[in-house]
Amino acid sequence: MGKRLGRKRGARGLKGTNTPAKYDTSKRVRRRTEEKVASSPSPSSSGESSDEQSSGVASEEEVVYKEPSMYDNLLFTLGTGSESLANAYKRRRRDEEGRSDSEEDINGGSESLTVSEEEDNEEGTDDESARGHASESIMEQSEDAETEDDNEASDTDQMHDLDVDDQSAVGASESTSSFTSHVGHKLSKEEVDNLTRRKWKYNWEMPAFDMSSCKWMGTGESFLKDVNTSSGYDLKLKLYKHWLENYKTSGGNDFHSSKQRLFFSLCNSYRDILYCNKKPFYLKGQEEDSCIMDAYIMHALNHIFRTGDLVTKNDSKVAKHQETVKEEILTGDSFLDHGFTRPKVLILLPLASIALRVVKRLIQLTPSSSKVNVEHIDRFSDEFGTGVVEDDQEQNELFQKVQDYENSKVQKSSKPSDFQVLFGANNNDHFMIGIKFTRRTIKLYSDFYSSDMIIASPLGLITKIGEAEVEKEKDVDYLSSIEVLVIDHADVISMQNWSHVNSVVEQLNRIPSKQHGTDIMRIRQWYLDGHAQFYRQTIILGSYLNPDMNASFNHHCVNYQGKVKLVCEYKGALAKVLLQVRQIYERFDADSVVDSDDARFEYFTTKVFPKIKDSIQGGIMLFVSSYFEYVRIRNFLKSQNSSFCLLGEYTKQSDISRARVWFFEGKRKIMLYTERAHFYHRYKIRGIQNLIIYSLPERKEFYPEIVNMLEGSHNMTCTVLFSRFDQFRLERIVGSGPAKRMVASEKNVFVFC
Repeated sequence: MGKRLGRKRGARGLKGTNTPAKYDTSKRVRRRTEEKVASSPSPSSSGESSDEQSSGVASEEEVVYKEPSMYDNLLFTLGTGSESLANAYKRRRRDEEGRSDSEEDINGGSESLTVSEEEDNEEGTDDESARGHASESIMEQSEDAETEDDNEASDTDQMHDLDVDDQSAVGASESTSSFTSHVGHKLSKEEVDNLTRRKWKYNWEMPAFDMSSCKWMGTGESFLKDVNTSSGYDLKLKLYKHWLENYKTSGGNDFHSSKQRLFFSLCNSYRDILYCNKKPFYLKGQEEDSCIMDAYIMHALNHIFRTGDLVTKNDSKVAKHQETVKEEILTGDSFLDHGFTRPKVLILLPLASIALRVVKRLIQLTPSSSKVNVEHIDRFSDEFGTGVVEDDQEQNELFQKVQDYENSKVQKSSKPSDFQVLFGANNNDHFMIGIKFTRRTIKLYSDFYSSDMIIASPLGLITKIGEAEVEKEKDVDYLSSIEVLVIDHADVISMQNWSHVNSVVEQLNRIPSKQHGTDIMRIRQWYLDGHAQFYRQTIILGSYLNPDMNASFNHHCVNYQGKVKLVCEYKGALAKVLLQVRQIYERFDADSVVDSDDARFEYFTTKVFPKIKDSIQGGIMLFVSSYFEYVRIRNFLKSQNSSFCLLGEYTKQSDISRARVWFFEGKRKIMLYTERAHFYHRYKIRGIQNLIIYSLPERKEFYPEIVNMLEGSHNMTCTVLFSRFDQFRLERIVGSGPAKRMVASEKNVFVFC
C-alpha cells in the first residue's frame, strides 16, 4: 500500500539534520530488539545518534557486529527473487559494518518513487485475474492523494451538520484513538515472554447490560466504565454520523444505552472477546443478533478506514517531501503503516446465507459517500442468495416476505422453525469472498491480496490452505496481516468441524513466502519481529460455549491488550420436556479431560450395556454427540453381535429410511443416532422405548426434542451419562445451580421427573 520508496531503509539509529521540524515531533528511532547500539553516521547525518540529538548531547558509539535479525533474513529471502531487495540487503549489511552510502553503486539508492499500494500482480490468488490491477491502483491512489484535503474539509463540514446535542460527539482524533494506541504500542521482551506462556488471570468482573444472569470478566484493568461519550465513541466521524442516522431511522431513541453501542465499545478496546450466550436470529433472536452484528461490522469498518487514512496521509507526505524527508522516512516510526499484505479483517461464518446477511448489512452501514458504486452485487446476490436488494426499504420488504413464507412453511412442515430459518436459504458451507473499499466504491469479489476484508467459511479457507500446501505456486499469504478476526455463529461452526477453525487461526500472522508488491520499508516493526499474533484481536460469538471454543480462546488468542469473556448462569431446558418421564443421570468418574472418553466408554460397556444386551424389549436409542463416539460405539456393537441400525451424519438417505422402518417395526433393537445428524436433518424417530444419552448434546434445545420422542411409548425410560468434565453442557440443560451440585455431590445418581 502507498508509494514504494526507491531508497532502502538505511541506518536506523540515525536521523538527518535536514528533516523539517513538522516531522520531528514524537519520532522514535526504530531499533530491533536485539540491536544494542546504533551504526555509524551516514554522510547526510550530523553524526549524532537520534537519542543524543533530542537531548543536544553528542557522543561516539562503537560498532557492534551481530547475527542477522528476522528483518535481515526477510530481506535476504525476498531478495532472492528481487534485485532491488537484494540491493537493500547488501546496503543494510554495509551500514551495519560502518561503510558509507558512497561505497554503494549509484543506482542502489536513487530509485524513483513508485506507486505500490494496490499492485495486484500477486502470485497466490486463484479466483481473480491480476490483469489491469496496477493501472487501476495508480488511478485510485492518485485520486486519494489529490482529494485528501477535500476529505478533511468534508469531515469538518459534517461536524457543522450535526445537531447541537451531537456536536460534542465527533470522531476521535487520530492521535488519541484506540486504533492508534493499539497498533503504536511497542511490546517489551517481558511482555512477549508473558504472552508466550499463555497464562491468564481474570482480575475484574462487571454485570452485563440487559442480561441479569450474566457478567463480564476480564484480564488487566476494567475499562467498561470509562467510555468517552464526547468523542463519537472513538468512531470516525462519517461512520458515527451514518450509524447514528441508521439507528434513529430504525426507531431507536437512546443510542448511548443501546446494545450495539455497548458491544462496539467492547470491540473498540481491541481485547479478545468470548461472547457465547448470543441468542441467534434463527432462534427468535433477530434483534439481539443484529445488534451484535452491527457492532462488529462498525468496528471492522472503523479499523479499515483508519488504516486507509493513515496510509493515504503518509503517501501524501512522501509525495510532497520526497527530497527533504527521505532520512525521516527511512528511520522514523511515523511512516510505518503497512503489514505484509493488505487484508486486515477476516470474518468466519458457517453458511452462505449468513454471509449474505452480513455483507448486505455491511453495505448498509457503510457511509453513502463510500458506496457510490457497489461492484458485482448482482453476482453476489445470485451466488449467496436470490435477488438483488437495492435499498433498506426493499430489504425490509424482502425480509417480511421471507418471514411470511417461513411462517407458512412452519404450519406445513414437521421441522422446527429454527431449522427452517437456518437451512431454508443457501446452506453452502464452502465459500470465500474478498471485499475492497476505495474512496467511493465497495468492490465485492476483489482479489484477496488487494482486499481489505475477507469473509469466508472455515471449510473454504481450509481448502485454500490445502491447495497451497500441494501446489507450490499457490499461497495464502493474504492471511499474514489479519489484525481483526471475527468468528460469528461459532455454535453452528462447531457442528461442522471446529478443527478447521484451529487450522485457520494457526495459519494467521505468519511471515509470508513472497513479497506480493509490499513496500517493506513501510512495514510495522512488530510484523518484522514476528509479533503480529500479539496484536491480532479475536472475537468469538455463539449461542453456547464448549471445550473446543474455550481451548481456542485460551491458547490461540494472545492479544497483548487482554481478554474479556461473558459468564452466565443458566436456568436449564428441563421445563421444555413435555412428557412425564424419569430422567436418570448417572455420573462416572474421570481423572482428566483426556481420560474422560475412555472412562465414559468403560462405564457404558460395564454398567449400562449389560442391562440392555439380553433385554427382549427393543426400541433402544443410543444418542451420542460426536462422530468419534459414534464410530467407537458402532464398532463395539458389532463386536457384541448386537441387533442395531445406524443414523449418522454420513449415512446414505436410502439407508436412513431403511433404518427408521426397521427400528419402528422392531427388526432392529438398537438405533445409534448422532447430534450432527439431528442438527442437519431433525428427524423425528418413532418407536423409542428406552432412551440412553451416551453424551449430552451441545445444543440445549436438542435435549427436550430428543426426550419428547418417547411420546407414545408405554414403559419409557431415559438414562443420561455425565462426568464433571461435562459441566458446560450439563448446566445448559439442568441449570447452573443443579449442575454444580451434581458435579460436587457424593452421590452418583440423580433423578429428574
